[in-house]
Amino acid sequence: MMNLSWIKPEQVIVSSRMLLIILLIAVGSVAAQDAQTDENEQIEEETKTEEETKTEGDVESLLKKAEAGDAVAQNWLGWMYADGEGVPDSEVSPAKWYRRAAAQGNASAQNNLGTMYATGEGVPENADAAVRWLRKAADQENALAQNNLGVMYAIGEGVPENYAEAVKLYRMAAEQGLAVAQNNLGVLYAKGEGVTKDDDAAVKWCGRAAEQGYAAAQDNLKAVEQGDAMSLGAMYAKDRGVSEEYAEATVKWYRKAAEEGFAGAQFRFGWMHDYGEVLPEDDTAAAEWYRKAAEQGHAVAQYNLGRMYANGLGVPEDDVEAVEWYRKASKQGHTQAQTDLGWMCANGLGVAENDVEAYAWFSVAAAVGGEVARERRDSIKADLEPSEIAKGQKMAREIFKRIRQ
Repeated sequence: MMNLSWIKPEQVIVSSRMLLIILLIAVGSVAAQDAQTDENEQIEEETKTEEETKTEGDVESLLKKAEAGDAVAQNWLGWMYADGEGVPDSEVSPAKWYRRAAAQGNASAQNNLGTMYATGEGVPENADAAVRWLRKAADQENALAQNNLGVMYAIGEGVPENYAEAVKLYRMAAEQGLAVAQNNLGVLYAKGEGVTKDDDAAVKWCGRAAEQGYAAAQDNLKAVEQGDAMSLGAMYAKDRGVSEEYAEATVKWYRKAAEEGFAGAQFRFGWMHDYGEVLPEDDTAAAEWYRKAAEQGHAVAQYNLGRMYANGLGVPEDDVEAVEWYRKASKQGHTQAQTDLGWMCANGLGVAENDVEAYAWFSVAAAVGGEVARERRDSIKADLEPSEIAKGQKMAREIFKRIRQ
């Protein structure tokens, strides 16, 4: 049996009985989606415009809307209380507002409330209640809830353990572009749990998550442990079910599509050179292919090209270029790019040092589950004046608004 984790340890909550994804706890309105573009669609589906939810710095207005029964405002307040940002009484449980919104059928709030019950965060741990609320949200095609309910079936909490049902739910979320679900589905294919073992399918789904920058999937694709491997190249080399012909055909297809100008294929070609998957590891070639895709607006390629400039991989080290590409990816909603751009702003790397802008970018990334961004936001906040914090929060809201447009 393959010795592979579903997701990296720092991205999960582990208790004696429970495993759930931090990324999905209280994001409220956004989720990482396919090639980052669907992330923006998720925002549009699960949030209203800034004017419909809160005015600039006017939490009282949001409270009034929530008290009047506005489910979106109630869910926003739940998220704010969970995050501890901009609310007058941080002791109020997010569950209060999530529950009100969830009772009105708000799928995002149902997912958030269900996850609180699953993890015991802010409410007594209750797997039955967790499943009940997650199912309500999943029935509304909420990808986060579909994945979380899949986890409950996989670990047998609140429902009998049923990998086949987990596969069904992961697939629903994966087909919506949710990277963590794509990774989870890929691992079940690799293990043959709930589905016929299929290493090609494992590579396909983990590969889709990895292309979004989902670190656990990248690790799964590269992992080689005690003779077990999830990487495409190593899998066919070790006769693990992926044939050399399959790999060669894959490369041939990607090359043809890349040379014809398809950004996704150009990105994939760059990624294979970047990580030495199937193709020889070659930073220069990786940077060249990333650039082709990045210039066409591929957000993950833009981030990876920025990363290569920041580290001098395949291109001369150039913080100014790194900032330029991080900024392009950040404006499309790429969470890691937002986090790294915030770091560059905070440290004056490739751009004038600006703690307020750094705080804004960290806030945006933290809002969609970026734990590193959350830590950096809280750290830099301690050095800001109240007026600077307010300015940074306003800037973050404006960024969200532009991403939604």
